[in-house]
Amino acid sequence: MDLCLVTTSWESSHERLLLTISTICDVTRFMYRKRFIALSLMQAALPAWAQSEFAEERDFMVEQVIQLAELTGAETGRPQFADRVIDALRTVPRHEFVPEALRGAAAYRNSPLPIGRGQTISQPYIVALMTDLAEVGSESVVLEIGTGSGYQAAVLAEFVDHVYTIEIMEPLGRRASETLERQGYANVSVRIGDGYQGWPEFAPFDAILVTAAPEEVPQPLIEQLKPGGRLVIPVGPENQVQSLQVLRKTGSGETQITAVLPVRFVPFLNEDDVTP
Repeated sequence: MDLCLVTTSWESSHERLLLTISTICDVTRFMYRKRFIALSLMQAALPAWAQSEFAEERDFMVEQVIQLAELTGAETGRPQFADRVIDALRTVPRHEFVPEALRGAAAYRNSPLPIGRGQTISQPYIVALMTDLAEVGSESVVLEIGTGSGYQAAVLAEFVDHVYTIEIMEPLGRRASETLERQGYANVSVRIGDGYQGWPEFAPFDAILVTAAPEEVPQPLIEQLKPGGRLVIPVGPENQVQSLQVLRKTGSGETQITAVLPVRFVPFLNEDDVTP
């Protein structure tokens, strides 16, 4: 999903926010172009061990996320993300979760990047927003539908008890599992399969995050939430602007739905949509 691209479809009530977001996106692209050239020249002269962490690029990415959170705060209700979320963004090496050709300064652009099979690693701002909306902590058990590169799972794993994550595309799931293991995330379990049914063996979950957009919220996921749990999910038709929603499950089992932000995600796939 790319927030900078989802501008023309917003309704008139969002025009002021749109203009602000479009402006910061344009400025951000210009800053990244200048910074990318400078950093690439510097990195070319450094040995491999000195290029491995990309701390400066990661800090710059985080600052962009913080600024965008402030600018969209009136819309999302989240003008400032929790410290644990920001700390996780500063810690997780995003370059390790993108294809080798994109590693380096490009990995820390505040934008989605292709990871193969028509899928993307989400924009860092959206990763941070969805993580913050989940409202999870050190004792939380979280389910993620759509492992993708494994980056969102890694961000969650920095401060929750355990992440269970499901990826329907086997090559992506296996690669994500290997990356997460290589990075030392022992509190993440990856499963290859259809995420529509969730992972009932480990339910109920304190939160569920879905990184692809179904046209309707899967009922099994609601059923696998704990009372008080939160389901963060984009909902809407493919190739149209969707709605990022938070569904909170009450003690009586009912759900309270809050629409957060217009977004555009890849479609939610089932087994019939996937070729071997």
